[in-house]
Amino acid sequence: MKPLILSHFTATSCLGRGLDATLDALRGKRGGLARCDFARADLDTWIGAVAGLESETLRADLTDYACRNHRLAQIGFTQDGFAEHVQAAIARYGAHRVGVFVGTSTSGILETENAYRQRDLESGALKPGFHYAQTHNPFALASFVRAYFGLRGPATSISSACSSGAKVFGSARRMIEAGLIDAAVVGGVDSLCLTTLYGFNSLELLSRDPCRPFDVNRNGISIGEAAAFAFLERTPDTLDDDAILLLGVGESSDAHHMSSPHPEGLGARAAMAQALSTAGMAASEIGYINLHGTATPSNDAAESRAINALFERTPCSSTKGATGHTLGAAGALEAVISALALRHRFLPAGVNTTQPDAALGLDYVLESRDSQVDAALSNSFGFGGTNCSLLFGRADRAHHG
Repeated sequence: MKPLILSHFTATSCLGRGLDATLDALRGKRGGLARCDFARADLDTWIGAVAGLESETLRADLTDYACRNHRLAQIGFTQDGFAEHVQAAIARYGAHRVGVFVGTSTSGILETENAYRQRDLESGALKPGFHYAQTHNPFALASFVRAYFGLRGPATSISSACSSGAKVFGSARRMIEAGLIDAAVVGGVDSLCLTTLYGFNSLELLSRDPCRPFDVNRNGISIGEAAAFAFLERTPDTLDDDAILLLGVGESSDAHHMSSPHPEGLGARAAMAQALSTAGMAASEIGYINLHGTATPSNDAAESRAINALFERTPCSSTKGATGHTLGAAGALEAVISALALRHRFLPAGVNTTQPDAALGLDYVLESRDSQVDAALSNSFGFGGTNCSLLFGRADRAHHG
């Protein structure tokens, strides 16, 4: 595939708002998880909540979209000059030539939870002013992004569980390569809600401690929320050395089980192999792998088998110990984290993990450290075997590698 440039990117999570806060936390090996205090969630677990989200108000012309998910998205847009970058690109390309590809798992379902709680007890009617299409519907996120920027190009929401925020890069790439658009807003947004918290609790997947990916004592996930975005466009003729390029995309669907990965990680392995193939790169050229790493015993073991089938002791870590598992946003958040690792040439530590499981055989990064990393792979694997691996590289690696 022809490389595409991430000409701008941003991330907001429990680590903080914007790239500086995210980078500072990752370099300092600081996580953002805290004991669950989410309203009406009586659960003994830890969550990664974005501070101040409840007090955010949407722009006056977008009030029909009001929900936690879109408030989080708006906070994301307004960090790091991302909105201004998009507006400048619209002026350059035209609103109809910029696409929107965003991932989410539950969209604004919290708004529906609240609507049902407040419904009329006699008639069952939902509360006045409830706008399902603009809030809970999975397409609501893409619609909100379009409305926020005044875009008129193709727009879609992808809801493929925990690979959603990664698969958007593949969808945007295909549209750009087909000549249907010139650029795209890609990203993922997922926000805390009771459906997610109690759903994963019913699957007995929540940890009572801050999650510890790939640790010998790992025992479940911590759920977080995030908004992460990148602006993807064709690579210009001249590039800064630290420009970040999307070099490869790999997708697979192994459909092994609704909620468990293939025990040998065959779908994950296929996605990683395809990412390498589309980039025309060997596994030995990858300097860092951002693991999907949910901290459940079976997921981490399956991913390790897939990694070891393709790579030999490539430094790797899961940043979910710092951010929590942000579900539909995880792929986008971890793509941005991988881009930061490349731009600033460092390897982010796996927060909370103290004793990597030796049986998994990985070179797991326990302390953040500087590294001349030129290319990084980011893994996102979802329920039902919807797998996606993204391969990013520095521009100077593309020129001189």
